[in-house]
Amino acid sequence: MTNTNRKTRFVNLLIATVAAVVIMLTCMVPHAFAMAGGAEYEAARAAAGQLADTNADAGTGSDGTVNPANGGSDGSDGGSEQIAGPVPNIIITNFTYGDGSVSVGSSFNLGFTFQNMGKVAVQNMVVTVDGGESFAINGGTNTFYFDSLWAGYSLTQSVPMQALSSAKSGAQGITVSFKYEYVDNNVRSSNSSDIKISVPVSQPDRFQLSDPVLPDIINAGEEATITMAYVNKGKGDVSNVEASVEGDGITATQTKQYVGNVASGASGSIGFAFTADKPGETEAKLTVTYENSDGQPQTKEFPVKINAVEAPVPDDSDTDVDVQDQSMPVWVWIVAAAVALVVIVLTVVLVVRHRRKKAKQAADDDDWDWEPADLGADKQGKSTAMAADAPTQVIATAGGTSAASVSATSSSTPSVKE
Repeated sequence: MTNTNRKTRFVNLLIATVAAVVIMLTCMVPHAFAMAGGAEYEAARAAAGQLADTNADAGTGSDGTVNPANGGSDGSDGGSEQIAGPVPNIIITNFTYGDGSVSVGSSFNLGFTFQNMGKVAVQNMVVTVDGGESFAINGGTNTFYFDSLWAGYSLTQSVPMQALSSAKSGAQGITVSFKYEYVDNNVRSSNSSDIKISVPVSQPDRFQLSDPVLPDIINAGEEATITMAYVNKGKGDVSNVEASVEGDGITATQTKQYVGNVASGASGSIGFAFTADKPGETEAKLTVTYENSDGQPQTKEFPVKINAVEAPVPDDSDTDVDVQDQSMPVWVWIVAAAVALVVIVLTVVLVVRHRRKKAKQAADDDDWDWEPADLGADKQGKSTAMAADAPTQVIATAGGTSAASVSATSSSTPSVKE
């Protein structure tokens, strides 16, 4: 088969295909138009039927008069008022102020998105932002105008603001007011709404702790004290303040202390009594935990180096006298002891002699303490007694002296014994 025959057959096939398509379209298009026309005709008939039913219900006769019995009216009830559509509401769907909370005195941008939730558009919208007692506009204006906002649409507005220094901690409110107009059933109306949003405000943490203070000299084995001063310079209270001390080379009397709440402007100190176990350098750590005015837990740590020295030997020279510990030589103390002994002996001797002398003088006074008359009488009495008591001896003499004479002579001679 030559190329010419092939081309001829292809052309004939193509022509036949095109002819078949044309014939099909020719048959289908009139039928489609006929169906469309029938639908329109049916719709027209339905509309005409409804109109006829309405006229029949209204009681309209062939002469054009109204039949009251069939629901017609004389004009007073000729039609009912249409119900107005719902009032369009404007709500804030989202707002931003930054991350975390806003510190007092700091600036931030308040961005908010508002949406028309109604069925009709609003017009002549005025938006006002009021920061109350906690916020102020940081330059610019707090009032914004929008020509219109279609139903279901949203708009976004940003406002530069600043948290006042007098603002309290916690969530503080900002009021966004909307005033707008809308047209419903050819009637213009107005509406307004106030929406409040809250922004968290935080006071700066101004609870200050001084560095720990140690004594100038710390003796190992002796008790010492470490102190730390604090002051709350913030405008909010600080709560649940607790301190602790720890270290490997120290022994603390109390390792933890609960201080409690610290009001604004209050100050005080924290102290720990401890004992260094041995001489040398020891590392310790003081830890203070508390909750700031926002209720957030805070922790502060203070490392401390403790240098302990050997405790000095106690001096007992005031209570115990040790000869070897004195600065004077030993022989001085021996001489002093000997002199003291001699003085004591001499004192005893003198006292004894003085007492003996006084005793002798007293005896002599007793012996010579007599009156002369008494002494003569006493002597005479003693002589008489002695003469009476003397034995009588009779001696025969040549002169013939009698014994009585001898006795009388003997008795006349007194014998005095001193």
